[in-house]
Amino acid sequence: MPRRHLPGLTGLVFHVMNRAIEGVTLFEHPSAYDAFTRVLAEAGRRHTTGLLAYCVMPNHWHLVVQPTVDRVLSEYMRWLTTTHAQRWRQASCTRGRGAVYQGRFRWVPVEQDLHFLRLCLYVERNPVRAKLTTRAERWRWSSAWQRERNSCNGPTLTEWPVVRPAGWNELLNEGSSPAATDAIRECVSRGRPFGSPDWCARTSALYRISEEPPGRRPGPATAARHGWLPAPTSCDPTTTPRKLPSVQNRLDGE
Repeated sequence: MPRRHLPGLTGLVFHVMNRAIEGVTLFEHPSAYDAFTRVLAEAGRRHTTGLLAYCVMPNHWHLVVQPTVDRVLSEYMRWLTTTHAQRWRQASCTRGRGAVYQGRFRWVPVEQDLHFLRLCLYVERNPVRAKLTTRAERWRWSSAWQRERNSCNGPTLTEWPVVRPAGWNELLNEGSSPAATDAIRECVSRGRPFGSPDWCARTSALYRISEEPPGRRPGPATAARHGWLPAPTSCDPTTTPRKLPSVQNRLDGE
């Protein structure tokens, strides 16, 4: 019997995050934030994964990523969290004191349409919601800050799969819709895909995603190994991002 082709993660977009154990503050000083972004940049060079957006907060971080090589996401995240935890323990003189992160990273597939843009708004708005800054692009440890300054002092950012709307910074700094925020948090909490109902149903079936926390379901590498993935979409850097009609008026919709 011929071997069945097992599609990988290439071209899919994921929201991934992790949080410090027991609410420990990971980043108390600018140097601690800078150390993490250096590890993040190194992770991207070691494990070919596109970084679309990110935000580092005092006790957790959010990434929006798009693997460009099959089955690389788990390796990328494992290296990122393990290396940062080791370096953080060394810098804080707490080596040998146990885990730094609360567990396995959380991962949620994201549809590449308005849901992707809503997710990026959610991620980059984090420091404004937490009252750490008055404007998202002023938070130094985020893709919003880096993109605003066209800065090379940080992780390499990848072009988005859909066109970023004009006036993105103004959209970022408008009040966020509670419905959109709650929907994203619910997906993270339950490990559900974030997208339209039909897309979520298809993706859940293909991933065998059930109503349980992400830590209790297979990681993306396991899903890829067993062929529980949708067919990959193109992530060719020469591909023109899709433009979505009337996007500004619908970003904060339910």
